[in-house]
Amino acid sequence: MLKAIFYDILTIEGSEVTMLKLKNIDKDIYDNYVKNHPTKSHFLQSHAWGEFAKVKKGVTPYYLGLVNEKDELVATTLLLQKILPLNFCYFYAPRGFVIDYNKKELVKIMTKKVVEFAKRKKAIFVKIDPDIIYKSYNYLNEEVKLNYDPKEIFATLQEAGFKHQGFTKNFETMQPRYTFRIDLTQPIEEIEEHFSKTTKQRIAKAIKLETEVTIGGKDDIKEFYHLMTLTENRKDFISYNEDYYETLYEIFNGNENSKATLFLGKVNLNKTIKSLEKSLKRINDQISIIPIDNLSKSAKTKLSELTKQKENINNEIEKFKSYRQEYGQELTLSAHMIIEYGDKAWVLYAGNHNILSETYVNYNTYYEHIKYCKNRGLKIYDQFGTIGDINENNPRLGLHEFKKKFGGDYVEFIGEWDYITNKIMYFIFTKIVPIYRNFVKKRSKKELQNEINKTN
Repeated sequence: MLKAIFYDILTIEGSEVTMLKLKNIDKDIYDNYVKNHPTKSHFLQSHAWGEFAKVKKGVTPYYLGLVNEKDELVATTLLLQKILPLNFCYFYAPRGFVIDYNKKELVKIMTKKVVEFAKRKKAIFVKIDPDIIYKSYNYLNEEVKLNYDPKEIFATLQEAGFKHQGFTKNFETMQPRYTFRIDLTQPIEEIEEHFSKTTKQRIAKAIKLETEVTIGGKDDIKEFYHLMTLTENRKDFISYNEDYYETLYEIFNGNENSKATLFLGKVNLNKTIKSLEKSLKRINDQISIIPIDNLSKSAKTKLSELTKQKENINNEIEKFKSYRQEYGQELTLSAHMIIEYGDKAWVLYAGNHNILSETYVNYNTYYEHIKYCKNRGLKIYDQFGTIGDINENNPRLGLHEFKKKFGGDYVEFIGEWDYITNKIMYFIFTKIVPIYRNFVKKRSKKELQNEINKTN
């Protein structure tokens, strides 16, 4: 553990003078505060995320807390230090400080303390992107009334010295500025009622075809990674290698305060074919009891409908038999990784196969982990990212429309904020680094693509 660092400040709360100090916090005390915070608990502020970021993102995590003279925590933050050339650095608090943002003076004090800490490390800026909802709309596109005024918090952050980085619309920021969230405190029947009509139909079709969703383990990471590469290739980007996902899984499951769960959506083609054959038998039985002679108009209509259904099912049986011959009896078509922390869950990654999309396994996989999170007593289910620019030419509109179908609230966060501590170096960093990052991404994509090609 790092040596504790203290900065003292006097604040007046009512008639009491309280000494507040910023110091490093032990793991269990830190996580206990963050995961139980009533409004700002987030896995990106967890101890597990800090340790993962240290291993896979090349940053140094600091787990800091603001304590009063009784040594009671009143705020915390995970700060990730990224080293830059010339011994400079910057700090990033993913999803912001874990603090009551309605307490203006407390936010200002926390900011002052963190900035002082950052300056001692030669930081050129401190970045936060608080988990503060700026606007929210329900599944009927009606604006949801918030129990606070986001504009007041906006003003508080400005007064504290932060500079807002704009109301971005896509994925330009460290974390998504838009997402869909489902309130899991609702009855499951109400949650399902908010699904779109096509989503309900596709889930029903997936269940009818006897697709199944199971919980995987570490040994299934390889299959998960394979499906992630297929998905990313379709979207023309490749993000992480297999070890990245394996490390994430291990760290979050090696910490008693967090959990990573792998959901596998599968189709067993033998079961699917048998299910279709049962449906075919039921239709043939219905056709057999319709009198052939002197059919009434309604009987003719019924016979015509049943005949079409019979033809469609026969075609499906033949199609799935050909799939079985080509791909084998059982296939994993979807693999999703869910992160749990505190009273929330996030659908962090989802990979899907290119084939058998007509089984709608992906829909059933989402449905099953929504129920899973609901049954575990979690309160919020976050689909972790969508777009704000929903015009028809946006290449990510399909992703947006898919997530929207599950009926969650469409949430817009307050955005990124930078506290600039070195204006000259900040200017250089914000102009030069984006060019460098683009180069690294292209190189990483090429290396990962070469890795995939070697395994095919």
